[in-house]
Amino acid sequence: MKKILSVILAVVVAVCAFSGCSKSESKGDKLSIITTIFPYYDLVKQVAGDKADVTLLISPGAEPHDYEPTPKDIVRIKEADLFIYNGGESDEWVEGILGSVGKDVKILKMFDYADLQYEEDINHKKGDEYDEHIWTSVANFQKFTKALKDELIKLDGKNKEAYSKNADAYDKQLSKLIDSYDETVKASAKKTVVIADRFPLLYLFKEFDIKCESAFPGCTAETQPSPKTVAKLVEFVKDNDIKVVFKIDNSSDSLGKTILGDNVKTLYSVHNVTKEQFDKNETYISLMELNLKALKEALG
Repeated sequence: MKKILSVILAVVVAVCAFSGCSKSESKGDKLSIITTIFPYYDLVKQVAGDKADVTLLISPGAEPHDYEPTPKDIVRIKEADLFIYNGGESDEWVEGILGSVGKDVKILKMFDYADLQYEEDINHKKGDEYDEHIWTSVANFQKFTKALKDELIKLDGKNKEAYSKNADAYDKQLSKLIDSYDETVKASAKKTVVIADRFPLLYLFKEFDIKCESAFPGCTAETQPSPKTVAKLVEFVKDNDIKVVFKIDNSSDSLGKTILGDNVKTLYSVHNVTKEQFDKNETYISLMELNLKALKEALG
């Protein structure tokens, strides 16, 4: 990865030298904002509204864990007013380019504003690194909303009132979402769900005290669970009268069908969206509401 980034940076320097990269030439009155992943793209749309042009770097349908920046991507970051990224293992490439983007680009690393949780394996043993899926905590997302609002006001004080109004309205929507999750979990008969897949929803489940049995931890590269893990999940489903088993978006339902049979539902990690979801204007909140609906059925 370091060798690739070195080559990319050399190309970027050459491109800028010959093309005369200049913010003043490339941007109009609106702020130019780039985000790496969908949750923060949607957040900017909600808080900045029509006061900013926002670009989603990792395109809809792409796998965020496999992303590598192109020279064009780095040039776009260099020309932006604000660059927002998550932090964590999938964003290691960002650390390699930050020194080259210049001091004119403001940076928001959302890890700096989150309440962090350590990764857990399928036996609930904590690891040594933080789980990177920090946006699945709605309370974290409220912190991100405030951090973004504050940064927008610093960059564009003349639109302070608009940013504050939008952020306050969005924060109320997030609070309503938190209340809905709280009410659903408190009223549920069950407290544990089964995910026949990886488990990128640690923050969400911790926030609302939902227990989980899963086939893999959050960001594993494994595709096949051990026979022991499958047997454990099959036994858990049978012993606890589980009626719904989950998979994660963009994954196969084959393992879920092996464990339960029918009624394999989808939970959304919201790491990215499909092109169809993007075109339909799905949002962070709409996807988290779909998760709530699915969880409500599973928890009973």
